[in-house]
Amino acid sequence: MRLKKFGLPLLVGTAVLLGTSTGALAEIKTVNIAQQYGISYLPLMVMQDKGLLKIEAKAAGLGDIKVNWSKFAGGNVMNDAILSGDLQFASGGVGPFVTLWSKTRDNVVVKGVTAMNSMPLLLNTRNPAVKTIKDFTSKDRIALPAVKVSIQAITLQMAAEKAFGPGQQNKLDALTVTQSHPDGMAALLSGSSEIDSHFTSPPYQYIELSKPGIHTVLNSFDVLGGPHTFNVVWATQKFVKANPKTYAAFVKAFDKAIDFINNDKKAAAELYVRVTKSKEPVSFFMKILNDPNVKFTTTPQNIMKYVNFMNHIGFIKAKPASWKELFFPNVQNLPGS
Repeated sequence: MRLKKFGLPLLVGTAVLLGTSTGALAEIKTVNIAQQYGISYLPLMVMQDKGLLKIEAKAAGLGDIKVNWSKFAGGNVMNDAILSGDLQFASGGVGPFVTLWSKTRDNVVVKGVTAMNSMPLLLNTRNPAVKTIKDFTSKDRIALPAVKVSIQAITLQMAAEKAFGPGQQNKLDALTVTQSHPDGMAALLSGSSEIDSHFTSPPYQYIELSKPGIHTVLNSFDVLGGPHTFNVVWATQKFVKANPKTYAAFVKAFDKAIDFINNDKKAAAELYVRVTKSKEPVSFFMKILNDPNVKFTTTPQNIMKYVNFMNHIGFIKAKPASWKELFFPNVQNLPGS
């Protein structure tokens, strides 16, 4: 009798506890995503324009979620935002991503959600005396997204070590200046700025080369010995564990954006021109998208070459045994490197 007497209150108490627990486990209703500038971020632009994350979230039973999009000039600033919880998904070059992975592997734990693309990065100049990076002098200034930490900065260090010898990876660092891709291009093309060189990415590097007096000094594919991943999306393990359905919805939406680009490059080029209000014609971007060296893919490529170099020069203390340690499980079945 005593058991029956107290059975109902016990069940009610359990139900209250379960209800509280279920509420605590509810996934977030607002997702903040950041991207940077350039056609390399086209998959995220497609996601935003077509509302793909909202569609996938609703299909997963998450209801109507709010998705906020923001733009950052470089991955270093984005890293601060994701650690503070202001961002759920950050995106940028391999350099800032690997840096944050190394710094957080024993605490917060930041990992890659997906690779975004593979494409060459070009160092262009208007200085006719500069044919190779050995020709730069103290009078030259090189704009890039973030001094020392951007993928362009790391690639320049790799090239410097090859050109000047072991221990000389920082030889050109003093010439570098942090600027967003659009600002760096504007400075280079103005002809009046102290910045006479720009280590950038598509489409800015190709717009620059279409102007008189601009030539390429360095190609990242030559430095790496082949194609490599340029951009990655990353997130914190805490967010991924607490929001598995939201995370899975993002991955599905991103995959659909990649498929859209690869299946209809003309439509993708038109979307880019419309979204960015570019002055360049659709045909200009079609040429970029049809370049065999420009690929939109979720498979990480040659990321370990960057990791090994960054560890070799002491920029990161930890080094993964495999590229798979850098990414969440949804990527690990791909033929990455």
